[in-house]
Amino acid sequence: MFNLKRPDGPEPEDFHLSRRGALAGAFFAGYAVAAFSADADPIHTDEVGLITAKVDLSSGIPAYVARPAGPGRHPAVLVVSEIFGVHEYIRDVCRRFAKLGYVAIAPAFFVRVGDPAPMPMTQMADIMKIVSAAADPQIIGDVDAAVKWLKAQRFVDASRMAVTGYCWGGRVTWLACEEFPDFKAGVAWYGQLEPVAGRPADESRLYPVKLAAQLKAPVLGLYAGKDPLSNGIPDMKAALAAAGKTGSDFVVYPDASHGFHADYRPTYNQADAKDGWSRLLAFFAANGVGPGKKA
Repeated sequence: MFNLKRPDGPEPEDFHLSRRGALAGAFFAGYAVAAFSADADPIHTDEVGLITAKVDLSSGIPAYVARPAGPGRHPAVLVVSEIFGVHEYIRDVCRRFAKLGYVAIAPAFFVRVGDPAPMPMTQMADIMKIVSAAADPQIIGDVDAAVKWLKAQRFVDASRMAVTGYCWGGRVTWLACEEFPDFKAGVAWYGQLEPVAGRPADESRLYPVKLAAQLKAPVLGLYAGKDPLSNGIPDMKAALAAAGKTGSDFVVYPDASHGFHADYRPTYNQADAKDGWSRLLAFFAANGVGPGKKA
């Protein structure tokens, strides 16, 4: 188990940002400027029949929540963002889940320092400074706070909780399923599994392949054939087999690139994104986190 005592971490002023601006930005950004494609036609999911809100987690960060407006206790999904934070793409994913009968929550992991979404590609170095400021113990603490928030809500069926994440959030999805027994399933979209070949390992970062023996819930990995992060799949399969961990699986889309689910990016691959989404829903259902209500 990780030590969930959160470090102090950096302050917004370390990056020439105000705390008010950092905390306010996360829920007003549109699509991430640094990755937006001029040809994109992003999916828009309306709020009809839903309740959406910003909530404050006990770890000190906000989160976006989308849920069905009707009565009953619903399964829940923790949605972990890319490096661009809780911008409109992530909020829309939450609404897609809510339309299906889930309570979806997306914590704003980066807002202690800033909001990466409005920043252009020319500021990618600054975006990565914001992202790297969210250390793994802090991230695990925020996931813990989101789990506690969900478990405290009368409209959540805490026996049916899952997690999914994209890119940066794909790695966090693996870590969450390695840390928290509350999750019954996870789906990681092109998340890093181990250090990328040819690049120095970040000694401060947790890599899922090294923690495979701790896996508490099966994970479906949805990866792109044209993505170097997919190179870690053989080692992860071997680590899971050595630990006797069953139920996890990988799907690699040979013609897809990193970010193929993100419908606002030039790497979007509609066919593979739709197939991956269908597989996600089937995987959740097969592991007891299917949509629907409980009285």
